[in-house]
Amino acid sequence: MPVISDKGRLMPESPIRKLVPYAETAKKQGRKVYHLNIGQPDIKTPKIALDAVKNNTIEILEYARSEGSDQYREKLAAYYKSKDITITAKDIIISTGGSEALLFAMGTVADYGDEVIIPEPFYANYNGFATASGVKVVPVVSSIEHNFALPPIEEFEKLITPKTKAILICNPGNPTGYLYSREEIRKLADIVKKHNLFLISDEVYREFAYDDAEHYSIMREASIADNAIMIDSVSKRYSMCGARIGCLVSRNKEVIATALKFAQARLSSPTYAQIASEAALETPQSYFDDVIKEYVSRRDLLIGELENIDGVRVAKPKGAFYCIAELPVKDADDFARWLLEDYELNNETVMVAPAAGFYSTPGMGTDQVRIAYVLKKEDLRKAVNILREALKVYPGRK
Repeated sequence: MPVISDKGRLMPESPIRKLVPYAETAKKQGRKVYHLNIGQPDIKTPKIALDAVKNNTIEILEYARSEGSDQYREKLAAYYKSKDITITAKDIIISTGGSEALLFAMGTVADYGDEVIIPEPFYANYNGFATASGVKVVPVVSSIEHNFALPPIEEFEKLITPKTKAILICNPGNPTGYLYSREEIRKLADIVKKHNLFLISDEVYREFAYDDAEHYSIMREASIADNAIMIDSVSKRYSMCGARIGCLVSRNKEVIATALKFAQARLSSPTYAQIASEAALETPQSYFDDVIKEYVSRRDLLIGELENIDGVRVAKPKGAFYCIAELPVKDADDFARWLLEDYELNNETVMVAPAAGFYSTPGMGTDQVRIAYVLKKEDLRKAVNILREALKVYPGRK
């Protein structure tokens, strides 16, 4: 029998999606499943974006340009200018989702066996992107005890080797909801400048900053113009996850030229999705004001309810729409499966994402889960109550 590649065998399963078969079985058995496992917002996509596709009169659906349409990139540059980020359309490569932009970034900055330092826990697919790119993830640990704050800069410096090519952060963070301060971004800028590294910042949740906190982009740091690579996406900002449109942004011309070669290899991003994304840039500020208000309300309800469960510890997010909760269980993977296979309350159950998959350090996060507060408050309250009652009878409780 032919042999599967080592890379294929090492490719990690998604902790977010690997339990889907169990959820589908539960649904077939007639149980309602509350999905706290995935960052799929229930907020409506802006009508202006959907109408741009519905009302379009394209007669030949041609290839788009590999770097994305000029018109969309020009408008995107204007959007960033409104966020105090001064770039041009030539600094942008449109990608098929933020995921592809991350793959382009890793392929651009690192060779096989090179290292990228990432504060953990981190977005689970970073492990997959690194494996696919032959890159080694070097984790620097943040902890729930400190609300997943950035570890001291000294901890980063201890990990830098001749193989280190970049530091990768997610700001605001998935899965923790941690929002990096201006001071923390500047410390990171200093370290990548000192050690001649790239700083890659995944900023797909930039609009979701709470409690009057500021989102501070690495692209606002002029001193690292050649070091900074920003990843962005329309998925969360406009509740357009299915559009699969993201981008890679850098003022480093060599980075853009190299990323473009990766973009050319996959030809182009979807034309209709770019049309929708371009139209979405006209979304009024009132849309975001309402969305932020709703997410803050959901966050406060969720955190308050979780804190009232015996044995549960949770970090309060300052951005995005996730939190990490530490549970009084020995194995969160087993608990998540048990919820779907063996437990129901009034014929309802909950799906969560085990957090071990958001770490690369073996043994970390085994008693933690990521919860996405993307459901309406009534459903969040019901879901947390199911967790509360389930923990009382779960046989693998600590």
